[in-house]
Amino acid sequence: MTENTSEAGCDRGQRKVLRGIVVANKMAKTITVRVERMKRHPLYHKTLRVRRKFYAHDEAREARLGDVVEIASTRPLSKLKRWRLVQVVERAAE
Repeated sequence: MTENTSEAGCDRGQRKVLRGIVVANKMAKTITVRVERMKRHPLYHKTLRVRRKFYAHDEAREARLGDVVEIASTRPLSKLKRWRLVQVVERAAE
């Protein structure tokens, strides 16, 4: 018995998944997520905190301001949106 790879989802490859904090949710079905990562300076070897903002699609509008969320890369959905909301990891304290 052979397993069909298209049904198992193995033929599409892995999508990039990032974790960040929701900094804006005013747009319709769109959230802005700030992702922080640590990067080492190539010459001075100091550890730097690099921040970047991503626009992500939130169909159900479940993410709120301050939530920690996971986003995954996807096909272009609009001019700036190339990510979609996977899950809300941690709710913000209200």
